[in-house]
Amino acid sequence: MNKKKPQPTSAQPAVKSPKNKPSSGKSASGSAASSKPSGSAKGATFKSVAENRKAKHNYEILDSVECGMVLHGSEVKSLRNGRCSIEEAYARFKDGELWLVDCEIDEYRQATFWNHPTKRMRKLLLHRRELHRFGLKAKERGLTLIPLRVYFTDRSIAKCVIALCKGRKLHDKREVLKKADARREIDRAIKQRTKRL
Repeated sequence: MNKKKPQPTSAQPAVKSPKNKPSSGKSASGSAASSKPSGSAKGATFKSVAENRKAKHNYEILDSVECGMVLHGSEVKSLRNGRCSIEEAYARFKDGELWLVDCEIDEYRQATFWNHPTKRMRKLLLHRRELHRFGLKAKERGLTLIPLRVYFTDRSIAKCVIALCKGRKLHDKREVLKKADARREIDRAIKQRTKRL
């Protein structure tokens, strides 16, 4: 009887120690998992592929939305090499879906005869609510849908930012340039004063 009693007591610490090990492992993996997204969000999470710099000058941006893109394998590889141009691209609605038009993605040489057409229409992925909201706004006069940038997320997913824009007239563009010049002069003056101090 006395020999059987010490056996469970000796087995108890052995059972507790493996329980503690996985629990510590879970907490470590949980802390590591929670730290990865926060670190990736603060760091360089997006790899930029193409950017439409003329859009901010030629258009007044009213609203924007992030879209997914339906791509071929050769297009994805070409995008990773930075072979994309969206300066002449625009988006339009067709049969209740949003499509990217005139976006040029260069051919991927290693794809041989499986290559893609460089300027084919590419479907953009949005939720139904966003499609409905943007569809109603795009029907207004003088409003167009223009891509601002194409990039890869931290999960290597290709995304496109589509903006709802209103075209600027010549005098509006001049005012924007004047404001930009004034801001630059103010920044230069502030930098010179800080250097003197």
